[in-house]
Amino acid sequence: MRNILIIGAGKSISYLVKYFLEKSQQENLRLTIADKNLENAKILIKDATNVELLELDLFDETARHKAIENAAIVISMVPARFHIEIAKTCLSLQKNLITASYISDEMMSLDEEVKNKGLVFMNEIGLDPGIDHMSAMKIINEVRDQEGKMILFESFTGGLVAPESDNNLWNYKFTWNPRNVVLAGQGGAAKFIQEGSYKYIPYHKLFRRTEFLNIEGYGNFEGYANRDSLKYRSAYGLDNILTLYRGTLRRVGFSKAWNMFVQLGMTDDSYVIEDSENMSYRDFVNAFLPYSPSDSVELKLRHYLKIDQDDIMWDKLVELDIFNPDKKVNLIKATPAQILQKILQDSWSLSENDKDMIAMYHKFGYELNGVKHQIDANLVVIGDDKTYTAMSKTVGLPLGIATLQILNKKYTKPGVQMPLQKDIYLPVLKELEQYNIVFKEHQLPYQGYNPNNVAG
Repeated sequence: MRNILIIGAGKSISYLVKYFLEKSQQENLRLTIADKNLENAKILIKDATNVELLELDLFDETARHKAIENAAIVISMVPARFHIEIAKTCLSLQKNLITASYISDEMMSLDEEVKNKGLVFMNEIGLDPGIDHMSAMKIINEVRDQEGKMILFESFTGGLVAPESDNNLWNYKFTWNPRNVVLAGQGGAAKFIQEGSYKYIPYHKLFRRTEFLNIEGYGNFEGYANRDSLKYRSAYGLDNILTLYRGTLRRVGFSKAWNMFVQLGMTDDSYVIEDSENMSYRDFVNAFLPYSPSDSVELKLRHYLKIDQDDIMWDKLVELDIFNPDKKVNLIKATPAQILQKILQDSWSLSENDKDMIAMYHKFGYELNGVKHQIDANLVVIGDDKTYTAMSKTVGLPLGIATLQILNKKYTKPGVQMPLQKDIYLPVLKELEQYNIVFKEHQLPYQGYNPNNVAG
């Protein structure tokens, strides 16, 4: 049997494991799931017999070497910063590697050696990055095949709560790593190009510069800019494009509310709060406000953020119970971002029967025979429950499909790469249709970039 090794047993592997178990007999597969904590994996495999659970300390070089040595192919589902350790071992043992994460500089530095050994290190093949790349390249290449010229590409993706489970004022719940949500947009200005002009949005302004869009059947959304939209310009072959903008989707009103945390400094992860373990939620809020012997925390916060008492922004803060003097942070040497994450998880974690939703929206503008055209393409996927989420489905299935394409030598181009080649993305997109992961495409009159569509 051919052994597929998954390193990392977090909540995002549920559909990936399900896919391989369903394919195991047909494809002669055995699955090994390796992690220090295997509780989640035990729930997923149930009574399957062709699965091995392996307790693995990723930083135990001998154990890591042995686990990878016994694999036919390796999938890394650990946090992105740890992929490189797995990649180096895969390289020494000549094993192909798949990840859903962005290609780091460290990973890219292995490219020449990976090519020399004829290996495939496929990255960015989850949802975003992943399905966004593949669906975009499909349409971009179809335009090129007609000898059309791309002039605009905008792309937005959001992990959201499904309408039937949307029961808080923020219209949001955590569907992936909460830490990444809290830290979103940090680490430099967002940069993109619109109508031929380079644009930059610093972090403290990011959530007040949003674009609005509508997805038929699901209503209105807003999008804020990703950190670097320009990094894919050359990769997509769009060096001369006039507008290139990639962003994150939220329901309308989320970004304005989130900006309150940014302005207070609660999303900062660069320093530790003293005595954080004994701090109440109310103490945490008060730590960012001016001292006053007479004014309440509530009054100081409303004054600081200029929020009227009847403003929906105030109701959103109250809903999070952040003024509670009895709830303790209980985190030792925590940063503001870590404390905020804990507070939000109290309110925004999915309950057992909650469903999440993935929404993706692309806008393509192109010129053909002197006439400008536009294609809008959107994707909506609803999860089943807290375990089999839309997030795990749209991350896990592309990973699984690509793994079998590479394992079966249907895709053999060597190197450190992402799924931009037709012979990898077309088969993956085709098989995703069997799981109702399908884009709806609409031909529209060309609208271009509308500056009146931006808030702030």
